[in-house]
Amino acid sequence: MHIVAALGGNALLRRGEALTEAAQHENVRHAATQLAALVAEGHRVTLTHGNGPQVGLLALQAEAGPAGSAQTLDSLDAESEGWIGYLLEQELANALPEGMEIATLLTRIEVAADDPAFAKPSKPIGPVYDEATAKRLANERGWHVAPDGKYWRRVVPSPTPKRLLNAGGIACLTGAGIFVICAGGGGIPVARDAAGKWRGVEAVIDKDSSAALLAEQIGADLLILLTDVPAVYLDYGTSAQTALREATPDELLAHCFAAGSMGPKVRAACGFVQATGRRAAIGRLEDAVAIAAGMAGTLVRR
Repeated sequence: MHIVAALGGNALLRRGEALTEAAQHENVRHAATQLAALVAEGHRVTLTHGNGPQVGLLALQAEAGPAGSAQTLDSLDAESEGWIGYLLEQELANALPEGMEIATLLTRIEVAADDPAFAKPSKPIGPVYDEATAKRLANERGWHVAPDGKYWRRVVPSPTPKRLLNAGGIACLTGAGIFVICAGGGGIPVARDAAGKWRGVEAVIDKDSSAALLAEQIGADLLILLTDVPAVYLDYGTSAQTALREATPDELLAHCFAAGSMGPKVRAACGFVQATGRRAAIGRLEDAVAIAAGMAGTLVRR
């Protein structure tokens, strides 16, 4: 079975954890072990991942440089895609069977230049802050900030992905048995200008939306959105919380889920199932093999 697996940001850096090289290496090493287990079960895997903490850190570092040296978000998206892709490729090379080829690809993704998301930033990036610090930084740096769980973070525009521009190449590599890491951090957002030329745009695409589009364009059999909770829950965080083991898109979309965490995953999973008729699942990284077998997580299907 061909699986597109999407690693959530918490698989690379746990919420509230210091953004250190050592912490990221340890988390990536653990993720690689779980992904290698999927390959050992006979599945072909194409991998994508988040970049929220990392791209935010790169933005802070760029702002601290000499005047005029700050980079645009699309360039930082590309930089974070290479950074995280390197970490994943290194640890996967240690975990996968000897000789298995791995390729990490920078991935441009088309968005609409007039997407309404540009007027309403919503994608959290960078480190977490308390409310007072977040609002002070917003005032000093011209940021938009918003709550993210019990913390606050900077938020940036997150337009809807329309098309992966190198999906054909990804499909060819995957079909040749190569483990491909691509569309990292949601990919690099680009749009055509008035002259019809491709230009990068200041945004960070939601990783789950890009993963669903990737799975659709390369014909994956199953989309797995890996996170840090065992399943999709109704009434999450309350004494009445209930895990959903199986649901249709209509059943899931009848409920409201947290905008900054489970909401995007549910919408992406449902969108993939509605567009293709194939299956999607949401669950814990540690349960990846069981999720693929339909024994864990929340299965979304018609």
